[in-house]
Amino acid sequence: MSDAVILGMPTVRETRVPTRAGKQYFVRTMGCQMNEHDSERIAGLLDLDGMVPAESIETADVVVVNTCTIRENADQRLYGYLGSLKALKDVRPDMRIAVGGCSAQKERDIIRDRAAWVDVVFGTHNTHRVLDLLDHADEWGPITEVLEETTSVEMTASALPAHRATDHSAWVTITIGCNNSCTFCIVPIVRGAEISRRPGDVIREVANLAADGVTEVTLLGQNVNSYGRDLDIDGRKPLFADLLRRVGEVDGIRRIRYTSPHPKDIREDVMIAMAETQSVCEQLHLPLQSGSARILAAMHRGYTPERYMAKLAMARAIVADLTVSTDIIVGFPGETDDDFDATMDVVRAARFDSAFTFQYSPRPGTPAAEMEYTITPDVMKRRFDQLAREQDAITFQHNRERVGRTLEVMVEGPSKREPEVASTRTRGNRLVHVAGVFEPGSYLPVEITRAAPHYLEGVVSS
Repeated sequence: MSDAVILGMPTVRETRVPTRAGKQYFVRTMGCQMNEHDSERIAGLLDLDGMVPAESIETADVVVVNTCTIRENADQRLYGYLGSLKALKDVRPDMRIAVGGCSAQKERDIIRDRAAWVDVVFGTHNTHRVLDLLDHADEWGPITEVLEETTSVEMTASALPAHRATDHSAWVTITIGCNNSCTFCIVPIVRGAEISRRPGDVIREVANLAADGVTEVTLLGQNVNSYGRDLDIDGRKPLFADLLRRVGEVDGIRRIRYTSPHPKDIREDVMIAMAETQSVCEQLHLPLQSGSARILAAMHRGYTPERYMAKLAMARAIVADLTVSTDIIVGFPGETDDDFDATMDVVRAARFDSAFTFQYSPRPGTPAAEMEYTITPDVMKRRFDQLAREQDAITFQHNRERVGRTLEVMVEGPSKREPEVASTRTRGNRLVHVAGVFEPGSYLPVEITRAAPHYLEGVVSS
């Protein structure tokens, strides 16, 4: 770390004379929707500096790796990828390599020690500083800048220019950080305490996106349910339900999604706002993590299986035709066969439309990493495979129940495998393949003709 420098408080450059006009950049994103959104803003800043996206990493003058640290294999993939970049750097020493995101926030010293060819390391609160940091690397050499806390939420990703992946959809950050204390999660350590954006700023951003042709927005936060608790607007705290309604009033926005709520904080008012706001999609991502009361307590999740199921029943009773997805961790420290069986019981009772399932991996710095861990790889795999089979069967049944219905879909673009087939999404976020070529971002009524385990097929309804 002798060659690294820590800069002072960040400043956002309102105007900039481009210094890299015509040069090419490549952004590699690892991780969640927050990282994807941050990458769009990083690309927007590089555009601001006169750069253009590279068709391949081999031609890039600047490579930015936006990292994740949620699971162990994310770190392994990072160092493997950085190793592959060293060969390019050896051939083209003027190439600049920047590493940002959660791993950079948590392991800044380790990254510099293990990958000395990296020019810039910047943390989750320093996305807006990427151009300044690259300037410093050009003039003075490698630099590391990782702040322990941010001073203004409007310095975060949503206040920056964006190079969006699509013209019709956009992420909108409403909170950063997290105040929960889940024992398996590194996010509060690398993202910091929860800070909400003021509702007026969120609405202005959504209105600007709508004016730019965006019709679908996804509101982002580590726990959107707790939005506004840290604010005081005219003597009251704005609620997430209020924000949903206000976003729903923005002309031009046809679909609103959000992720992720926390089961312990989900309230009836949010479900009512979903049901009464036409543009809010009938989709809910509600992370379960485990169906065992004992394991949930060890995770510090703040609810029991019974409480979770009551919240799920409330949501389904209020929002018609609600699609529900979830997260489940298999093999948390101390998980017994009985604990896993309890998870399977909840999965069968909840009948999720889909689930993101993970094998537990310890994250250094979290309380769970210090817990005794005795689950063998064979047991882990057996449980994981059993859960996947059960959920796949439930998902397939949900898909079959859609056959014969006519659903509104939004066109994402041509299928990667079949250019004459369009990939589209329902309001419930189901993937539907539709024969034909259609404009990305357009909306179609589609009759579902066939169900597969993980997608639907349909034809445009006359």
